[in-house]
Amino acid sequence: MSSTITPELIRNCKRCSNELAPGALVCDQCHALVHSEKLDQLAAEAKHLEATGNLRRARELWLMGLPLLPQNSRQASWIQDHAGSLDAAANRMEPPPESDNKWARNLGPMGPVAILLAKGKVLLTAIFKLKFLLSFVAFIGIYWAAFGMMFGLGFAALILIHEMGHFIDIKRRGLPAEMPVFLPGLGAYVRWQALGVPLETRAAVSLAGPLAGFFAALACAMLWWQTSNPLWAALARTGALLNMLNLIPVWVLDGGQAALALSKTERIILLTACLGLWLVLGENMFFLVALGFGYQVFFAGHFPSRPSRATTIYFLLVLTALGLMIRLMPVRGMAP
Repeated sequence: MSSTITPELIRNCKRCSNELAPGALVCDQCHALVHSEKLDQLAAEAKHLEATGNLRRARELWLMGLPLLPQNSRQASWIQDHAGSLDAAANRMEPPPESDNKWARNLGPMGPVAILLAKGKVLLTAIFKLKFLLSFVAFIGIYWAAFGMMFGLGFAALILIHEMGHFIDIKRRGLPAEMPVFLPGLGAYVRWQALGVPLETRAAVSLAGPLAGFFAALACAMLWWQTSNPLWAALARTGALLNMLNLIPVWVLDGGQAALALSKTERIILLTACLGLWLVLGENMFFLVALGFGYQVFFAGHFPSRPSRATTIYFLLVLTALGLMIRLMPVRGMAP
């Protein structure tokens, strides 16, 4: 249940050899673009595609350059404007919808049937190309078999909401992303292009999943309060547990990705907060998160050059909300 990122690690400026901060887009010393070579490559490929008339693909390549540029730069503004122009030009090049009526007239009474079949074929092709749909169906099947229909469906929906939290947060920032892919029995992930994206933005994307997971658990808790059905309490607690587990700041978990934006002092603050919440609420999951932050404080190799107070507050709020949800739900265990 994490967002997959593939950042290119560039430690030194290729122009002046100055050491770069993690996630830097511009060299502080010579003001050169860190990813200039990749940007030149994307621009060359996009221009070639424009010349051959493949405007949609050219637009995608231009947009792939946005994460490599400072958000307020002139280059980023130009790419956004140019992408809009390419989209409008591509729309003008597409055949008009009257072609369907032409087919209908030529085929007589069978025309409407032919149109429906053609559109249905396109729709089915699009659906079956989506790894999202197929993997989600398999995901539901695994948990349906393990916990029964109602809990299995609810559990799969909770995971889906978590992943859509990542996906929506990425898309609203104008960054390219794929729909979630589900790994039955293991979890799920959202693949997105994070090359050159600032660490604080990556942290916000990582925390958006657990935040969405909290709201999903809250909805289940409200249904339990209204109906007294233990199924909803079980789903609320299970959802909160899984999202909190995902906040342990290690490896590819969301907490591990978010911790990359935190300074050493901020990691110590969150370590202390987790121990305090563990003592007050008595939920052992806080201790596991605290252990993760202990690793981040004493064994992490790199710390960002600038602190991120927003990430610290965001992390702590989501963590506390999930812990309270776990504490308030009466059902223990993973299923009702």
